Amino acid sequence: MNKNDLIGAVADSSGLSKSDAASAVEGVFDAITKSLSNGDEVRLVGFGTFSVAKRKASTGRNPRTGEPMNIPASNQPKFKAGKGLKDAVN
Repeated sequence: MNKNDLIGAVADSSGLSKSDAASAVEGVFDAITKSLSNGDEVRLVGFGTFSVAKRKASTGRNPRTGEPMNIPASNQPKFKAGKGLKDAVN
């Protein structure tokens, strides 16, 4: 499922027009992105938790040359599925 499919599914299940559903989906994505960029986590009970994981700086190897290279520290978005989502999939 891609973003357009998701918008179509939201429009069908909620009775909204596709443009209203697109605004709703974009609003949810923007709210999650803004919350994560502020360092907060987003908990959706029964669905899952979006959070930010801090990765330490490390040393890796260039796959082409084999030379060591430094990988800088970074923040990575992370998602942990909730019980309701796990049960629905299994």
